Amino acid sequence: MKIDWDRRTCARRGHVTYEPSETVFRERLRADTGLGEAWRCLRCGDFALGAPHGAGPADDAPLVPRGKVLRDLFILRFLAVERLVRGVFIVLVAAAVWKFSNSQDSVRRLFDENLDVFRPVFRHFHYDLDHSPVVDTIQKSFGYKHSTLVAVAVALLVYALIEIVEAVGLWRAERWAEYLTVVATAAFLPLEIYELTEKISYFKIATLGLNVLAVLYILLSKRLFGLRGGRAAFEAERHSASLMEVEASAGLAVGTT
Repeated sequence: MKIDWDRRTCARRGHVTYEPSETVFRERLRADTGLGEAWRCLRCGDFALGAPHGAGPADDAPLVPRGKVLRDLFILRFLAVERLVRGVFIVLVAAAVWKFSNSQDSVRRLFDENLDVFRPVFRHFHYDLDHSPVVDTIQKSFGYKHSTLVAVAVALLVYALIEIVEAVGLWRAERWAEYLTVVATAAFLPLEIYELTEKISYFKIATLGLNVLAVLYILLSKRLFGLRGGRAAFEAERHSASLMEVEASAGLAVGTT
């Protein structure tokens, strides 16, 4: 079933009405009812009772996201939430690495003590903890230098900051955030592909697929790096949409005055 993004958004946020100063537009957008005057919504086209939210020349009508633009905004905000969740998780990992770097010896002693306790239990189930890949990885981490762990924690924090900045910018549909997202995401794609060559998992495949789709979608739909006419075409599209808000709602042919 096709989603009516315009009415869906108006149901959540309310209608957006506007009174153009041009008489021909104003007459087509306004209607008198038994309950008072009503104005046509610039987003969904339905009439809403009450005074308009704004007034002025038709060319100054607010640019209200609608249709494809509204759908694009929804997708950008979905990506923003995903980036924010990832950023917060990386911050927690960085904090754990930082804490571990300052207490390696105590953590090692605690790990060894618990390993001695659980070793007989796992042996009962025919699992040798001394030859476990997980245990081996943890024990190797105890040999890392304090400076190395600090560098890892700082790098993780920088990465988390980039993700959070992306999230804020994408939520606000900022063009610089779209560039940042494409560059940052594309830069990590080779690493994600390399990880798949080491060990394949459904989570890694899903993450790689999501990132590839995000890069392609933002590149093409937002006309970044000169694609599909570049910024000039993107701005022209937005400007024409702004002029169309009043004209389309008034039932006039696009481009006539």
